[in-house]
Amino acid sequence: MDQKVIVRFAPSPTGFLHLGSGRTALFNWLVARRYGGHFLLRVEDTDKVRSEQRFLDEILEDLHWLGLDWDGEPIHQSHRFELYRAKAEELIAAGTAYREGPAVLFKVEPGRTIAFEDLIHGRIAVNTETLKDQVLIKSDGSPAYNFSCVVDDSEQGITHIMRGDDHISNTPKQILFYEAFGLIPPRFGHMPLILGGDGAKLSKRHGGVSVAEYRADGFLPEALANYLILLGWTPPDEKEILTLGEAARLFEIDRMGSVQAKFDLAKLTWMNGEYIMRKSASELSVLLDARLTAEGFDIRRVPPEKRLGIAEAYRIRIKTLQEFSPLADFFYRDDYMVDEEGRKKHLDPAEAKILLGLLAGRLEPLEPFSHDSLEAAVRDLAQERGIKPAAIIHPARLAVSGKTRGAGLFEIMELLGRETVVRRLKEATR
Repeated sequence: MDQKVIVRFAPSPTGFLHLGSGRTALFNWLVARRYGGHFLLRVEDTDKVRSEQRFLDEILEDLHWLGLDWDGEPIHQSHRFELYRAKAEELIAAGTAYREGPAVLFKVEPGRTIAFEDLIHGRIAVNTETLKDQVLIKSDGSPAYNFSCVVDDSEQGITHIMRGDDHISNTPKQILFYEAFGLIPPRFGHMPLILGGDGAKLSKRHGGVSVAEYRADGFLPEALANYLILLGWTPPDEKEILTLGEAARLFEIDRMGSVQAKFDLAKLTWMNGEYIMRKSASELSVLLDARLTAEGFDIRRVPPEKRLGIAEAYRIRIKTLQEFSPLADFFYRDDYMVDEEGRKKHLDPAEAKILLGLLAGRLEPLEPFSHDSLEAAVRDLAQERGIKPAAIIHPARLAVSGKTRGAGLFEIMELLGRETVVRRLKEATR
């Protein structure tokens, strides 16, 4: 691009960061980083009743979590009311705006066509007959959204505005204000909104609607960011798994789609699992430790080297961090969840208790207490009893972990260690 690109993301701190808003922030960041420009942050907090610091704090935290950084300090519209009023006075003096009590309105000239070339949709035209006079300053002294946007975008030197389709109706109104000030409007690109899989507006029934919800549900930021940018943009090689850095190098606005994108939780979950699998055991262990600690587990019960082994064993078995503790709580506490159907099927029969007692006796002196020797001990016992190894493996898995699925039994036993395994096997015989 010939000019220095300056884009902005302008959240309103009246609620949490919606997935759609998170996607808007990501695309603005991509535009700035791809074209060597600036990504600015503006806090649209003109609604003093509904705006709260806690929402702003969470929005900024979620943006950082997604991997985004911005240039310079955010500006707050609530600190700029005098500027908006002064700009409205300029238009009154020019004869293009008028007072109506304490409010200020902009005169919309009838019979005009306002057209602009949208970066995503192409030419969009609106006749001013469909527009009424526009409020610049409300009767309470606060600025109207469209007016404050134009004042701030022009003062910040914004060159490109990337936002959702729901803002298309605002653009002709804003262009009128740019013209009234003798300014050239920025380029506008309106992204189709995210829909649920059923084609309806994204809502709770499709899954979470805020970035914070997916964060709490154990999704990784790089996976969520990756998925969101694919809802509206196709990489040149159609690669699905790519980092933000890779996306920034490949990004071109003209590859953005004009069709509404459907949010697919199953696809996001798959992608998250791919990112988990690609992490090293040490990287994943750090994430799991933090997750377990937040859930009330005492991770100090398990030595760091064993926690690495656990992360490696479950790296390919979980799709989200949230799935980990229900599968692996038995490593960190003795009051772990037990599959009741599995208990009835594999632990309650008298023969199962006999086998577990015999297995405990075999494992107590076993050296080394390793995957291969554990497997050999189980298979030897099964051969001596004339039964299939599964007749021992299933009860043993329930006895030491309470689960019917997860990592392999011999991996689990080696990680738990001799003392815990033997004790749990003996307890299961009672």
